[in-house]
Amino acid sequence: MTDGNINTKAARSAKAEPYTWRVFLPVLALAAVLAAHILLPAYYGYRVKILPYFTRLLYILIGVFIAWAVAAIFNQKAREKLVFKSSFLAVGFLFLGLYNLISLKFNLLPSLYFPAPERIIGVFVEDWFFLLRCLVYSMRLLLGGFFLGAILGVFTGTLIGWSQRFNYWIMPFIRIVGPIPSTAWIPIALVIFLKPASASLFLIALGVWFPTTVLTSSGIMNVHKNYYEVSSTLGANTARNIFSVALPGAMPNVFAGLFNGTSSCFLTLMAAEMIGCKFGIGWYINWQRETLAYANVYAALIVIAVTFSFLISLQFKIRNRVLSWQKGTIRW
Repeated sequence: MTDGNINTKAARSAKAEPYTWRVFLPVLALAAVLAAHILLPAYYGYRVKILPYFTRLLYILIGVFIAWAVAAIFNQKAREKLVFKSSFLAVGFLFLGLYNLISLKFNLLPSLYFPAPERIIGVFVEDWFFLLRCLVYSMRLLLGGFFLGAILGVFTGTLIGWSQRFNYWIMPFIRIVGPIPSTAWIPIALVIFLKPASASLFLIALGVWFPTTVLTSSGIMNVHKNYYEVSSTLGANTARNIFSVALPGAMPNVFAGLFNGTSSCFLTLMAAEMIGCKFGIGWYINWQRETLAYANVYAALIVIAVTFSFLISLQFKIRNRVLSWQKGTIRW
């Protein structure tokens, strides 16, 4: 069953039942987690200072979802969205409460490597500015390498897909060099480039360049020849055919290459920063791991997950705007 069918089914259910008890599922789950957190004492051997951050977060989330449930009375769109997400959110909150019990209350896992939720939340509260600085530094490298690799990938893919001569000379090189993971080039990049930041920029661009090149060239070669014939009949020259027929026809493939490149550049960024750079979110993870501050490691991983999800969602919004006739065919 597709996402569209699931959304339609949830919407019909919400319309058939003006106000359903399912809108309170997240609140009930959060209340159960809060009750267990307050009533059960921490493990007697827990030597770290108890922090209030997890309790405060639960209170805030309960307030937010109560407000959402009340808004669902008057707003059908809010009701449909909450009904659709309520079961997943409730289970997610219960898993969070279960992890809190395992780590803080019963100490079933080594607390050094599996810190309680309150300690991870405490990193965001107490170390947010330094985390933000590391994220900004990483985003500078990430976006710089991404756009460089994307531009070169579209350019190279266009040459290969349009010209048999370029295809003959460039494609064998891409088949040999392209499949090599970007991280495998780290030792060579650190030798060639004087600064680790420049080496990281090159490696990220390389990770984006290969999938963008391959899928752009494939998209251009799959554009029907009749379109070029019609365009040429109307007086279009080679450049006009490329920019008005070939590239627009290959856009679905171009975006697919960019999506693949985004995953690759994140992996490359983390690896490059852990080895050579002196700042950034990957460097932060490696530094905190060496000092056994695993709460900071988990907090940085959450930052990476949220950032990656945001960038992919932004790409999908741009894709749906550019390829409006294919909106909804690929979902995130």
